[in-house]
Amino acid sequence: MSTGAVTVSGPRTVAGRASRHESPGRAGGMARTESTAGWPLSAHLPLGALPTAVPCARMYTRVMLDEWGLARAADAASLVVSELLTNSVQACTGPDGRPRYDDAVLPVVHLRLSSDRARLLVEVWDTVQHAPVARRAGPDEEGGRGIALVQALSDRWDWATVPGWPGKVVWAELRSPLAPGRRGATGSGRWRSPR
Repeated sequence: MSTGAVTVSGPRTVAGRASRHESPGRAGGMARTESTAGWPLSAHLPLGALPTAVPCARMYTRVMLDEWGLARAADAASLVVSELLTNSVQACTGPDGRPRYDDAVLPVVHLRLSSDRARLLVEVWDTVQHAPVARRAGPDEEGGRGIALVQALSDRWDWATVPGWPGKVVWAELRSPLAPGRRGATGSGRWRSPR
């Protein structure tokens, strides 16, 4: 049964390809050079840039991966989604933790998942052009490890601003545990980090 959430609205691109919005040109990061247009699995979820967006996106990721037969990838993918979406939501909020409204409009973040069954691409789009910054978290700090976790769990990741989009996309690519020759695939069905 489909969740009905698979759409083609919102950011309709992989980093490096135009979308339906106008914006300044690419300011940094590395765009993915290959298109996912031929990938058979794609899902998009727009969310208000609120703290509740993160658990919604995590659950959505689990549901979609289960529907696609990639449930073994759900733990790693959900963690990557959680970290990337948390960063986007925080980028869209002010110092007081409240969303930065543009012309009385709640900022929106977009989650897009794509897969060719061998790879899973996680993209998080927001309207802030600042690069995600990895920082060294102290041993007693609760936060500051998100980018390090994304690096550890993904085969590759980066960010880019995209012509036609007013912000940035941060993406991470993970190999499916079902992919032939997958490093980290185990007989137990657990998905280990590729590093």
